[in-house]
Amino acid sequence: MKRKEVFVKPLLFIIIKFKAEMKEDLDALLQELRRIHGDFKLIPADEIEVADWVRWKCRYGCRGYGKHLNCPPYTPTPEETRRLIKRYEKALITRFEDVKPNLDVPPRHLHHFLWDAIKKISDTMFELERHTYLSGYYKAFAMDALPCSYCDPCIPEQDKPLDQAPKRFCKHQDRARPSMEACGIDVFKTVRKVGYEAEVFTSPYQEITLFGLLLIE
Repeated sequence: MKRKEVFVKPLLFIIIKFKAEMKEDLDALLQELRRIHGDFKLIPADEIEVADWVRWKCRYGCRGYGKHLNCPPYTPTPEETRRLIKRYEKALITRFEDVKPNLDVPPRHLHHFLWDAIKKISDTMFELERHTYLSGYYKAFAMDALPCSYCDPCIPEQDKPLDQAPKRFCKHQDRARPSMEACGIDVFKTVRKVGYEAEVFTSPYQEITLFGLLLIE
């Protein structure tokens, strides 16, 4: 018994010390991520709300449905999203305030009205994910807001037949990520739970705020 104790106690000390160092590493990582984008909140991953109705709103009511590979029906289902989130402990909710629209585009064409802003958010989320991954958090995964803006038109809008894996035709497979709402995440409820304000836009010319998500393990 005494010999076992000699080996167990140092092992426990190593484990405790390792956990403490990991926490310090995460704090350092967050400081580094703020140099990429300074407005985010670290939350427990189980604070993320996933709801089936969100996907229905994409399917009925959104003019982008079926037109972009980061939108339904090409994205994971809400049930798949729930299973994914359960495998993570933490997440970053990133806020992008005062989004600048393209005023030379009619607001009814929402995707192109916000085209440049969406691309900026996608680039930022990719850099956050990449830096987190290279820092040792290899499960890091980002989600964007609204339809992808890397290509115009996207693969589903081009005159080519689509098979069961249309994403293999994507020119930006390394950077393109699904939007939160496309995967069934209730963005309104999630960001409100962590203290951010989120309201329905009543005018395309009011201040626009969008959000991204970074899962961390």
